[in-house]
Amino acid sequence: MDTTVWLEQLEGQMDDRLSEGRSPRSLTVLFDPTCSLCQRCRTWMLSETSYVPLTFLPCSGDEARRRYGDIPWLADELVVVGDGGEVWAGPAAFLICLWALRDWREWSFRLSGPGFAPLARWFFHVVSSQRRSVAALFAHRCEDGSCEIG
Repeated sequence: MDTTVWLEQLEGQMDDRLSEGRSPRSLTVLFDPTCSLCQRCRTWMLSETSYVPLTFLPCSGDEARRRYGDIPWLADELVVVGDGGEVWAGPAAFLICLWALRDWREWSFRLSGPGFAPLARWFFHVVSSQRRSVAALFAHRCEDGSCEIG
């Protein structure tokens, strides 16, 4: 399925769910454990106050494949799964991560609105597609399966 079509469908589903008054009560963020930028973002999110509990799961791990193996973007895109089975990928996942954070929720609404959504989508795709290059800006050391970000 084309990612753009999927995102449009997902945004429509999100609108439907929000009109029903149901918001996720917890989120699982599937991140790339080999990416320094992804690790840095995880560390930053954990340091922020959140409205909902956040769980981080390496996307390449056995647990992620067991629980979410049927998600087509697993390991290719940022993926977030809500406690009610909602799935966000790519730019939509980026926005739901901001939505979960107390100091960033207002920005999630601004960036998802008609004026900024194209910019947010473009920004996420540029950063995501160049994440290895961007990650090179962040020093990290990995030994014995654990990484330390400098």
